[in-house]
Amino acid sequence: MKRRVPLLACALLAGLGTMLPPLAVPAAAQSSNDQRAATRERLRTFLATNGPRHDVNIEFRQSDKNPWNFVGVARGLTNSDLLEVVVQVSENNTLAVVVYPHYHGGYINVGKARDPSGLMHKLLNLNDHNFFYWGADDTDDIFACYNFTLESGFPDQSLLVALTSIRAQDQFIAGMAPYIGGTGGK
Repeated sequence: MKRRVPLLACALLAGLGTMLPPLAVPAAAQSSNDQRAATRERLRTFLATNGPRHDVNIEFRQSDKNPWNFVGVARGLTNSDLLEVVVQVSENNTLAVVVYPHYHGGYINVGKARDPSGLMHKLLNLNDHNFFYWGADDTDDIFACYNFTLESGFPDQSLLVALTSIRAQDQFIAGMAPYIGGTGGK
């Protein structure tokens, strides 16, 4: 025979739960948010210092859409109209440098390409020739990206190498042009 908890005991337990004070935010979660905010401020300083360098030449500002992102634009390129750059501070203790090339007035979109499967094949092949990896986001716009883990601290030198390599991503747009619907160049 199964034991049954009397209805009165259940009611008492339920009432006791409403009298307990609410649980505080765990210290680990607060610490994680504080750490993320500290990383964002360190990144802000880093980008303000290194964005103006002649070999980067990108003015970064905090994103209006996401306070954990910094955005900037690289101009004066050979093949792309511009490279839109987003530097992200994630919840997972990582940084990402994401580069969206603009070609003929907009993002390069796999779904709008002349040869979508040829373009995706080209992106996969570029992953073997570049330390940035290429992909498509949830809206099918293509990007180049490099991720950093912060487990060993802030990656000053590595991040600088990534920033100075952003403009080099422009060279790959010429090879994508036949699949996008162009001939290369602007």
